[in-house]
Amino acid sequence: MGSEAARRTVEAVWRIESARLIAGLARTVRDVGLAEDLAQDALVAALVQWPSTGVPGNPGAWLTAVARRRYIDGVRRQASFERKVAEISRELAEAENPMDEIEFDNHVEDDVLRLIFTACHPSLSRDARVALTLKLASGLPAEQIARAFLVSAPTMAARITRAKKALTDAKVPFEVPVGTELAARLASVLEVVYLIFNEGYAATSGDSWTRAELCGEAMRLGRMLAALAPSEPEVHGLVALMEIQASRIPARTGRDGELITLLDQDRSRWNRLLITHGLAALATAESLSGSEFSGPYVIQAALAACHARALVAVDTDWIRIATLYSVLASLAPSPVIELNRAVAVSMADGPAAGLAIVDTLAGEPALRGYHLLPSVRGDLLERLGRRDEARAEFQRAASMTANTTERAHLLARAAACG
Repeated sequence: MGSEAARRTVEAVWRIESARLIAGLARTVRDVGLAEDLAQDALVAALVQWPSTGVPGNPGAWLTAVARRRYIDGVRRQASFERKVAEISRELAEAENPMDEIEFDNHVEDDVLRLIFTACHPSLSRDARVALTLKLASGLPAEQIARAFLVSAPTMAARITRAKKALTDAKVPFEVPVGTELAARLASVLEVVYLIFNEGYAATSGDSWTRAELCGEAMRLGRMLAALAPSEPEVHGLVALMEIQASRIPARTGRDGELITLLDQDRSRWNRLLITHGLAALATAESLSGSEFSGPYVIQAALAACHARALVAVDTDWIRIATLYSVLASLAPSPVIELNRAVAVSMADGPAAGLAIVDTLAGEPALRGYHLLPSVRGDLLERLGRRDEARAEFQRAASMTANTTERAHLLARAAACG
C-alpha cells in the first residue's frame, strides 16, 4: 500500500473509531486528555506501520491494543507505579502481538456515552464543550474545528487543551450520571449537539450562510446518542429536529449563494429522505414520552414537522405552529422563543398581532445585539405598509450580523422598502 493510500485509510479509520478508542482508553486511565494522547500515539504508529504491513482486519482493535501497550510501557518506566502496572495488566490481559484480532469489550458503547457526557460537562464553558465534543467524539482535527468556527488553529487548540486540563483538575469522573443529575447533564449534551448543528445551519459569521459539514457532524452525534440512550425521548426529538431542518439546506441558498427564506424556498429541493427519517424519529420520541409535549426538542421537532408536511408554503398550519410555540414558551421560557412565537402569530392572526408581541421584547437584555429582533420587526412593519420604519429596522439588523450573506439579504430588503 502506498503512503498516500495508507494515510487516507488511517484518516477514514480514525473518523470511525476515534470516539470508541478514546472512550475505552479514558475508562482505563481515567483522564480524557491522556486517553487522547495515547490514541494519537496509536494513530502515528498506524501511519508508520500500515503502509508496509497492510491494514489489519480489525483496525479499531489494533489501535486500541497499541494505545494500551503505550500506556503500560509508560507506567513501567516509573517504578513508583509498579502496583498500577499489575492492576492494568491483569485487567487488560494484552496479547503480545498488537496485530492479533481482539474485539472491543462489552463496555465500549457505554464508554462512548461516558466520553460524550464528559466532554459536555457543565463545568466547562459552552465554547469549550463544543470544541472538545467535536475533537473527542467526532474525531475532527483542531484545524478543521477552527475553520468551522472562524478562529485560528492555535486559538482552537489552546481552547481544547484548556478544556481537557479543566476536566483533569476538577477530577470530573468518567461516567454517565444517574438519577436526578442525569437530566441536567443530558440537557448539556443535547445543547452542545444542537449548538454545533445551528452553527452549520445558519452560520453566525463568515461568508457562507450554511456549513453542511457541521450539520452532518451534529446529526452523526445525535444518531449516536439515540443508539446509546434509546429510551430518552428528548434525544430522539433532537435527532428529528436536526434531520427535518437539514432537509431544507439545498433550498436555503440560490445559485449565487444568496439567502432564500423559508416561505420562498422551492420545496421540491427539500431532502425527502431526511424528512422521512426525521418524522420517524419524532414518532419514536412521542411514543416514548406518551405525549407530543414532553420536552423542548420534541416540541421543536413537531414544529419543524409542520413545515415539512406542507408541500407548498400556503398549506402551512400556522395555527398549530402558534399553539406549539405557546406550549414551548410555557415549558422553556425564552425571549428567542417568544420572538419565534410572534412570527407564527403574525402568520396565523395577521402582522399587527405579531408586532404587538415583538414590541414587548424591545427591552429584553438577552436580545440586545440579536439581529433577528429588528429583522422580524422590519418584516412585520413592511407587511403593514410602514415601509420607512421597516427600512430602518432592516438596516439596523444588517449592521448587527457578522454573516456576509445574511447582511446582503437584509440590505436588499431595506433597499426594496425605499
